[in-house]
Amino acid sequence: MLSPINVPLESLNLMTLAPMLIPVVGALLILVIDIVKGGLHKSLYVVLSLLFLGMDFVAVVNASGIFQENGTVMGVFDVMLVDGLAILAQFIIVGASMLFIPLALTHKRFHEFSYPEFFALFLFMIAGFQFMVATDNLILVFVGLETSSLALYSLIAMHNRDKSFEAAVKYFTMGALAAGFFSFGAMVFYALTGSVEINKIALVLAANGYADMGFVLVGVAFFLAAFAFKLSLIPFHTWAPDVYEGSSAAMAGYMSIVPKIAAFIVAMRFFEFLVHSDIVWLEVVLYVFVVITMTVSNMWALVQTDVKRMLAYSSISHAGFVMAAILIGTTQANSALFLYWVLFSFTNLGSFSMLWMSRQKHLPDHQSSDHSYDKFAGMIKTAPIAAVIMGLFMLSLAGLPPFALFWGKLYLISSAVTGGYTILALIMALNSAIAGYYYLKLIVYMFMKEPVIGLDGNVYVSNATLALKTIIGIAAIGTIFAFVAINPLLEFITAFVYNSGY
Repeated sequence: MLSPINVPLESLNLMTLAPMLIPVVGALLILVIDIVKGGLHKSLYVVLSLLFLGMDFVAVVNASGIFQENGTVMGVFDVMLVDGLAILAQFIIVGASMLFIPLALTHKRFHEFSYPEFFALFLFMIAGFQFMVATDNLILVFVGLETSSLALYSLIAMHNRDKSFEAAVKYFTMGALAAGFFSFGAMVFYALTGSVEINKIALVLAANGYADMGFVLVGVAFFLAAFAFKLSLIPFHTWAPDVYEGSSAAMAGYMSIVPKIAAFIVAMRFFEFLVHSDIVWLEVVLYVFVVITMTVSNMWALVQTDVKRMLAYSSISHAGFVMAAILIGTTQANSALFLYWVLFSFTNLGSFSMLWMSRQKHLPDHQSSDHSYDKFAGMIKTAPIAAVIMGLFMLSLAGLPPFALFWGKLYLISSAVTGGYTILALIMALNSAIAGYYYLKLIVYMFMKEPVIGLDGNVYVSNATLALKTIIGIAAIGTIFAFVAINPLLEFITAFVYNSGY
């Protein structure tokens, strides 16, 4: 008779699960409240969501303290992983989510926020992203990926416009394809190494001297395609502009930040051991992805007539820009990735929130789309404060000093030069200059053109609730005064990245 296996509870390190379980519990509580007593005001669910996200943030802070004392910590049969990358990514995920949720306190016509299910799905999505970044187990990464993706498809569709349904279906289709690629890639590496843990996969492949290079190539190709879909890298980007256009503006801004940081972390864990193994063909492929994504998306952004689609292509370009950090693979580059994304979070969420503030329920005859450039013509006369704030966000996205994203671009380009990628650094700088044109184009419309006949100032403040003004104000302050916090923020990030061995 086999004796039972006794596993001490302490050895499971269940505290490593706490940050993920908190939003799950919050989502279940919201659903239970709705079942017991439906029809409650959405402000209750906003407060509950913020409460659980605040508890989640505290749990991540606690995990960061444990990491600083003990280094990398494993838990739950070594499936959970608490290291610097996981902690930094969760700070961004939970922090950006706390900025997004108050936007639900908007005008009642944004009806998706009246559903308790919206907030429950949102919290489930957060938990999925956290599972993705806090493990190196490919099975758990897949579970987190699908949990977050399925919730996000539903959140997009709940916007309840024709383009929203189309966007959700496109995102679901492309997401299912990406999930299939990820599964096949994991299967290949499991067959090669007998493990689904990235660290062990790296050790086994190194011990074998990468003897089965053909199969490694096949597995990497599947993973590259999966991550390229999630990060909207060209040519796997086709879903992104349509999905951003079909989503609410604030949700589009959120999608450009949080899902991508989760995908970046998984890509960093997986590709960096291959990059450091001097596999030349992988370096070449990543180089091509980075350059083409930055350049081609900028070209498409130049010819857009809709500001929201312009920002969508802009977000694709930024993703390609940051993907360069994974190619470079140094501690400085990895620190630059986090610095860039923190600064990008403020600026991009603020930009999309500004679009939301000027949303129109019915388009006037002279407008071809909800956010055409003509709509912003002469905005300095009809809504001067809004025009100035939007201009600040555009200047930051363009990388002009001293605004937030200038420092992210500067440090990332510097890491490319230090890492020996001088030509790549020049291409990055050139693309930043190209991007400046379409950001300045919007500024020209706002400050140098006359308002189009039929527009009035009310359109720009129709949804300017206190919550929206507060979030835009926070984003603007972060964008303008980021230079004050660059050095301490960079030291904080570098300490976590370096101590994680990246």
